[in-house]
Amino acid sequence: MNSNSKKYIRRWGAGMLAAGILLGGTGIIQTGITEAAPAAAQVKAKSSSVVLKVNGKNAAQAGLLQEGKVWVPVTFLRDALGMPLSYDKAEKTYSIGTGTAQLKLAIMDYGIMIRVNNYYIGEYEGKQLNNRLYVPFQLINDYMGYKGDWNAAAGQLNLTKRTQNAVTIKTASYTKDYKDAPIKLDYPQVSGLANAGAEKAINDLIKQTVLNYAKDAEDQISKRSKDDRPYEFEGGYVVTYNQDGVLSLITNQYGYTGGAHGMTYRNAFTFSLKDGKRLLLGDLFGANPNYKKQLNAKLATEIKANGGYLGGFNGLDTEKYFYLKDGKAVLFFQLYEYTAYAEGFPEFNFSFKELLPDGSSPFAALK
Repeated sequence: MNSNSKKYIRRWGAGMLAAGILLGGTGIIQTGITEAAPAAAQVKAKSSSVVLKVNGKNAAQAGLLQEGKVWVPVTFLRDALGMPLSYDKAEKTYSIGTGTAQLKLAIMDYGIMIRVNNYYIGEYEGKQLNNRLYVPFQLINDYMGYKGDWNAAAGQLNLTKRTQNAVTIKTASYTKDYKDAPIKLDYPQVSGLANAGAEKAINDLIKQTVLNYAKDAEDQISKRSKDDRPYEFEGGYVVTYNQDGVLSLITNQYGYTGGAHGMTYRNAFTFSLKDGKRLLLGDLFGANPNYKKQLNAKLATEIKANGGYLGGFNGLDTEKYFYLKDGKAVLFFQLYEYTAYAEGFPEFNFSFKELLPDGSSPFAALK
């Protein structure tokens, strides 16, 4: 998250434009806001139509192929996938979906921001195309429980629901309303596992991590001068993988205590739902005795090429800072750890195929 992102999240409603006309077509949500969208929000670029399908059947609405990405209208999520869609005039946000897969979108004068569970999805943004609001299909693939079969030659995208683990994930919160220093930390808790001990182990580790941050925040608040700017502490999370008996997620905790910007700390957890064990890279890629050497070689090259490198990387000193996505592991470093603040959290993708012998699965040892 760069130095401006959190400021924009705090001002979630600022700069909302044309909120009442973005959905387009029928069933439009009327908000009474009629300002014209700025040039930055109304993207005009060469695009082609995409046939959208659900379980092999054509949907009434079409997507767009633009800049090598498939864009899906928000109303398709409502009409074809049955996701609830609403507009909150007070917050000035669109909400799509339910539970831990609910997206929130805000149309601002610098772009269209996306959140899940109070977690800012910095890798994706929405677009306004032909007076309709669109999101990239990859966002739906990564966070909303669907996968897609893309046929580039035919210009068709078929969506099917993912088979996910039989686990319930709900949001818990640690909240304290200190004057000029509010704390609101959202975090996940799981239920429905066959192994009660595994369920407790997962929930306790996540909760304790958040409580440790809350304790540090309260310590900083206790030392706050009455002349200091207001403090703020927020936290959110996002589930990135929920298949194959494995649950992977990210939590972010953000604190502002004055100065030019706040500070965000990221944790990631990957669990075996069978026994509640927190998995490290070696648990997933140990079938390759050289996995760490491969990781370090690629990281050493890419972290320096990314820009903002501050030096000091000599190889991984922890195997905790990663999360899983479909077919890959994503490694990251903390703010300032090896790169300048403006670079955010440097992330590096490693496919399962490049780290494991042919035919191997990272989950084979967990069965």
